[in-house]
Amino acid sequence: MTHQYFHGSIEVVCGPMFSGKTEELIRRVKRAQIAKQRVQIFKPAIDVRYDVEDVVSHSSQTIKAEPVESAVDILIRLKDSTRVVAIDEVQFFDENIITVVTKLAARGYRVICAGLDLDFRAQPFGPMPVLLALADEVMKIHAICTVCGAPATRSQRLNAHKERVLIGETDAYEARCRGHYQNDEAEEQALLPLEEEIKPLAGQLAN
Repeated sequence: MTHQYFHGSIEVVCGPMFSGKTEELIRRVKRAQIAKQRVQIFKPAIDVRYDVEDVVSHSSQTIKAEPVESAVDILIRLKDSTRVVAIDEVQFFDENIITVVTKLAARGYRVICAGLDLDFRAQPFGPMPVLLALADEVMKIHAICTVCGAPATRSQRLNAHKERVLIGETDAYEARCRGHYQNDEAEEQALLPLEEEIKPLAGQLAN
């Protein structure tokens, strides 16, 4: 008896805001379409910055997408002829996106995900850490620091809002390098004497 093997994959494109993640996702999708592969593109319904339905990059590149409320909706809307699944702003999805992406790859689909790896506090964003660990391919893209022009890896929030998810553009965020990224909590922690940082870690190890 012969077995048919399906070779799916998970590709993750990540980086800060204004780094070109969506442009890279669109580029990969268009190449798949040129190869005559059926592609479905999904985006979280909360992302209505440029368009309710389309995926739109900061440089105004656009491609038709399907907005969904939850990760499970991707499986529900999947067509039999689809071979490539692209998911933009993947960090905004619930944790079920990890299961959805893994199941798709196991069934032979090529899955392309694009999203922020860090939130505005420079902390791992939602499901991204697990997706990065599970990915067959990871591309981390740098933006350009608006202060010094160096490669930027962080998204600097420019207002006082503390909620993790805040949809906004240039009026709400800037790309920053590590040196010019400002985070009051991180700066206070960095100013602590080294022995003060060691104490809580030592206590955790003892437990």
